[in-house]
Amino acid sequence: MELHAAQFPFLSTLLLFCIASLGLVLVLPKNSNTAVKWVSAVCSGATLALALFLFAAYDRELGGMQFVEQYRWIPALGISCIHGIDGFAAPMLLLTGIVFFTGVLTMWHLKHRVKEFFALFILLVTGVYGMFMALDLFFIFVWFDVSLLPMYLLIVIWGSTLREYGAMKLTLYLLFGSALILPGIVYLVSVSGLDTFSLPALAQKGVFSGFEQKVAFFLFYVGFGILAGVWPFHTWSPPGHVAAPTAVSMLHAGVLMKIGAFGILRVGMFLCPQGWVHWAPLMAVLATIGIVYGALVGLRQTDLKFVIGYSSVSHMGIVGLGFATMTVDGINGAVFQMFAHGVMTALFFSAVGHFYDQTHTRQIGELGGLCRVMPVAGSYFILAALAGIGVPCLASFWAELLVFIGAFRVYPVLAIISLGVLVINALFILRVVEKTCFGPMAVHWAHLQDVTFGMAIPRAVLAAAIVIFGLMPFLMYEVIQTATIPLINGLNSLAGQTAADSINTLLSQWMSRLP
Repeated sequence: MELHAAQFPFLSTLLLFCIASLGLVLVLPKNSNTAVKWVSAVCSGATLALALFLFAAYDRELGGMQFVEQYRWIPALGISCIHGIDGFAAPMLLLTGIVFFTGVLTMWHLKHRVKEFFALFILLVTGVYGMFMALDLFFIFVWFDVSLLPMYLLIVIWGSTLREYGAMKLTLYLLFGSALILPGIVYLVSVSGLDTFSLPALAQKGVFSGFEQKVAFFLFYVGFGILAGVWPFHTWSPPGHVAAPTAVSMLHAGVLMKIGAFGILRVGMFLCPQGWVHWAPLMAVLATIGIVYGALVGLRQTDLKFVIGYSSVSHMGIVGLGFATMTVDGINGAVFQMFAHGVMTALFFSAVGHFYDQTHTRQIGELGGLCRVMPVAGSYFILAALAGIGVPCLASFWAELLVFIGAFRVYPVLAIISLGVLVINALFILRVVEKTCFGPMAVHWAHLQDVTFGMAIPRAVLAAAIVIFGLMPFLMYEVIQTATIPLINGLNSLAGQTAADSINTLLSQWMSRLP
C-alpha cells in the first residue's frame, strides 16, 4: 500500500469543519431554527465542495493512498490518527457530500425540534466521513459506531410508520454487527505481534497466517455485512427505511449501507486476502440470494418506501456479487454500484418524500396520475426508477454491467439467475411508475403542489450526478481502477494464480465435499 503524504491537511479540515458546525449548532439558542438550518447548509455545502475537490485532485497516474495525514495519539497502544483516501474512498467521500448536502436541503421545511435533528444529522455524517478516510483500525471502529448511534434517535423522534419498532430493530442488528467487528480487530492486532492498529502496517504480506485470515475475514464479513444488507442479516433494513424521515432514509440507504460494504472491502479484503479467497463462494451465494430475495419480495409490496427498501437489498447484493468475483471488473463495478445506488436511492426517497408530504400516503393503489399535477416531482421519481433498473447512459447501468461481466466469468449460473430476476423486477418497477405517475388521477389530488424552485435544487443535484456519471462513466471508473488493480495483482501474486482460477479451485473443493 503506497502512501503519499498530504501537502495540506484537507481530510482533517473536512472533519474539523463538521465538528465545528456541530458545536455551533449546539450553542445556538433553541428557537434559532433558521440559523441552525443555514449552519447545516453551509457545513454540507462546504464539505461537498471539499469532497468534490479531493475527487478531482486525486492523481489517477500516481494511485495509491493520497492526502495521507498521520498524528500519533496513544503510542503505548500503537494507536494513531491516520487519514488517507484511495480510489475506493474518494468516490465514497463524494457520495457522502452529495447526499449530506441534498438531505439538509430536503429537510428545510422541518419545524419540529430542528436544532436536535440537524445536530444528530451532522454527527452521523461526521462519523461517515471519518470511516471512509480512516486508516487505523481503532478509528475505523470508532467512526463506524459514531455513524450508527444517532440513527435510533433520528428515527424514533422524527420517523413515521412503526418508528419505535424500526429504530430498535435497526439499532440491535447494527450493534450486533459492531460486536463482531471489535473481536476481529483485537484478534488481528494481537496475533500480528506488531503492536499497532495501523492498517497499512498490518496489510504487509506475511503478517497473518491463512487460518487467522479466514477467522478474521468471517467476523468482518458478517459484522460489516449486517449494515450492508447481506442476506440473511438484512431484515432490519426495509423497516428502517420506511420508519425514517426523508433525509434520514436518503442517508440510510444512500450512504450508511455503503459503510458496511466499504468495511468489508477496506478491512476484510485488504487485511485478509486468503480469507477473502476462502469465503468468496459463500459470499457469491449469499449475494445472489439477496438479489433474488430483495427483488421478489419487493414485488409484493404496496408501500413505495418498502419497494425501495427491498430494492436496496437487491442492489446491495450486486455489490456483494462483485466483491465475490475477485476480478478487476467485478470490484470496479461493485464500488461504482455503491456510488450509483447511493445517489439513485437518495433521489428515490427524496421524490417519495415529496409525494408523501402532499398526499399523506405511500400506498401505490391510492396514487395515480401524479405527473399531471406534479410534473417536476414525477420526473425525478421516474429518473430514479430508470436508474434503478439499469437503463443505459445512467450511472447504475455501467456499474451493473461491470459486475455481471466479472460474474459471468466466475459464476455464470449465479449471474444468469440474478439477471433473470432483475429483469422481472424492472418490469415491476415500471409498473409502479405507471400506477403512481400516470393513469387516471383521483379528484382529491387536483390541489397538490409541485416542488418549488428551492426544493427542486437537491433533487436536481442528485439527478445531475446520475446523468453525468452515466454519460461519462470514465470519470468514476478511472479513479476506482487505481485501487482495484493493485488489490487484485497483490491477491494473484499471493495465490500464485488468477482470481478466477482461485475461485474455480475452491468451488471444485466445496463440491467434492458434498454427499
